[in-house]
Amino acid sequence: MRSIHIRPATVADSAVIAMLLDALGYPVELDFLNRSIQRQLDHDDAVLLVAEVEQAVVGVISLHFIPQLALPGDFCRISYLCVSPEARGQGVGTALEEQAYQLAQERGCDRLEVHSHSRRLQAHRFYARQGYAESPKYWVKRVF
Repeated sequence: MRSIHIRPATVADSAVIAMLLDALGYPVELDFLNRSIQRQLDHDDAVLLVAEVEQAVVGVISLHFIPQLALPGDFCRISYLCVSPEARGQGVGTALEEQAYQLAQERGCDRLEVHSHSRRLQAHRFYARQGYAESPKYWVKRVF
């Protein structure tokens, strides 16, 4: 099995991150993504990591740490987790999720959360294998 290396993302990773996001169904322009990555890198409560296999980026995870008002621990939200189609099933997603779990522990979080659209059945199976429990009812209001 090939070694998986997890490291902080940089703006220089934007082209491959754009391809990963596109594979997830989020096509994005590079200029916009460059600004988004930099904004996340500058944010104290955000972490952006990539997974490399043989020095090629094959996965990305975006994390946000959110303070809670009524409970003692913060929580960590996975906002994006994507593995290239060619690298799926090789432990890359698991390695990224395990790194997220470790960071959540280090920051005193009491849970990890992820929102995954109902059409993403493979993702649901992945999260279930990782120990996530479904928490139905997710409401969205668009801000224009």
